[in-house]
Amino acid sequence: MDINKLLESMTPEVFQNLQYAVETGKWHNGTPLSQEQRSTCMQAMMLYQSMHNKEAQHMTVAEGGEISFKSKAELKKQFSKGQEDIVRVNVSSE
Repeated sequence: MDINKLLESMTPEVFQNLQYAVETGKWHNGTPLSQEQRSTCMQAMMLYQSMHNKEAQHMTVAEGGEISFKSKAELKKQFSKGQEDIVRVNVSSE
């Protein structure tokens, strides 16, 4: 199958199913993936991400095919967005 046809026919739901299979090593019905299937699924995921991943997460393939790396400060800002401290305690030894 032509790669471009594959990517055009791939829906977000198919991508999610491939992602689940690669992450867990099995399909949703519990059937294990062979190493070849896992490798093929991962390649298809990376190609899909390179075309559709506009807001790439850390260590994923961004739109255009580049791997997105975020600094520790960027990740901290991303994960703490909208969160406020419950309590801040200044511990001093007296």
